[in-house]
Amino acid sequence: CLPADCTVGGITVTLDNNSMWNEFYHRSTEMILTKQGRRMFPYCRYWITGLDSNMKYILVMDISPVDNHRYKWNGRWWEPSGKAEPHVLGRVFIHPESPSTGHYWMHQPVSFYKLKLTNNTLDQEGHIILHSMHRYLPRLHLVPAEKATEVIQLNGPGVHTFTFPQTEFFAVTAYQNIQITQLKIDYNPFAKGFRDDGLNSKPQR
Repeated sequence: CLPADCTVGGITVTLDNNSMWNEFYHRSTEMILTKQGRRMFPYCRYWITGLDSNMKYILVMDISPVDNHRYKWNGRWWEPSGKAEPHVLGRVFIHPESPSTGHYWMHQPVSFYKLKLTNNTLDQEGHIILHSMHRYLPRLHLVPAEKATEVIQLNGPGVHTFTFPQTEFFAVTAYQNIQITQLKIDYNPFAKGFRDDGLNSKPQR
């Protein structure tokens, strides 16, 4: 099980739904891309400690390529299959409650469930643009609001970046691995479209 905590510059971020992410990670997580934009599942949810309670922060997520390969599913695992498409730079998701004080961010889990992924390179909705059959890693950035410019510099002064390898995923337009499809059905209350009976029932565990 990959660790749930990541500490940078005295700030600790904990991946709140770590056990679920690990379960997906060991089967090579896949995330669906659509033209209209699709929410991630699992999505990233964090606890944060070590912030200055009175200081304001902007929380930003981007999704970065893990490597420069394109991939294919061979029926059993993912394997490299040529060179990656150029990544669409500059697309980030700013948490809608930004900017808020450190006290605010630390008193509840911070969720990025509203972030949507698209394969539409002409997207005008602000969704994160990714390429299908490529491998990606979400990155959380804590940006001090007082140092933020109109265009947020993720490598600017005072910015802390956190990553969790268990949140990496393959972007797809249709699930490739039946084990991933089953996990999504088991965990996701909104995956009823996959259910044979169509009932939005919680899995029995």
